[in-house]
Amino acid sequence: MSQNNTDSTSEPYSNYFNRNIWGNVFLLSGGIVLFFVGIILYGIIINMRETPLKEVMKNKGIEKINSPNIIIERHNYSLSLFDDTLLIKSYRAVFGQNVKQAKTKKGDLATPVGEYKICAIDTVSKYHKFFRLNYPNISDAMTGLNKGIISQQQFDKLKYEFYYNNCPKLNTNLGGNIGIHGIGKLNFIFKNLPFVFNWTNGSIAISDNDIDELYSVIKKGTKVVIK
Repeated sequence: MSQNNTDSTSEPYSNYFNRNIWGNVFLLSGGIVLFFVGIILYGIIINMRETPLKEVMKNKGIEKINSPNIIIERHNYSLSLFDDTLLIKSYRAVFGQNVKQAKTKKGDLATPVGEYKICAIDTVSKYHKFFRLNYPNISDAMTGLNKGIISQQQFDKLKYEFYYNNCPKLNTNLGGNIGIHGIGKLNFIFKNLPFVFNWTNGSIAISDNDIDELYSVIKKGTKVVIK
């Protein structure tokens, strides 16, 4: 008889406990979703204030950008478009996951630092558009040679490709296929984050909208300085 009493009282208590757990999980999940939606909405409001490139050019009295060049500052998370020495517009940029150091080898998840040029333009990239840079340059190759990352033969080949080919083709431990690209499938989410999130393998990422603007004015050979 006492056993039956124990069972009859524990069952309702167990149901009550379970209902409270699921209720708390629901409230927590709902709070996380609302927080995330709030962040995205805040980012959307910020992006709505951005002035389109054509309007910026019109305001500066510029009909065409004749000498485009790009300066990228990792510590300011910015990519700035210039016409010769005249600043036209700056964009928010993110970089490799290892943002505290400059790229020196394959797989270090860092963005290179130095002077490069756009050596190829891919308009069907999974990241919307991809402006490949001629990384590694001579300085990168020399550093790699001195550190024993590449051989003398590889250095000589990279040096030849740097001067006589558009993009380096030799695959070495210095890595490659670095460039400026969009975001792709997750563009809506990533472009509206109001905080910096470095997610690339070493390339420079800007929103699809921003890279479309750059695509309208840059060309192969455009100088890119990464600081």
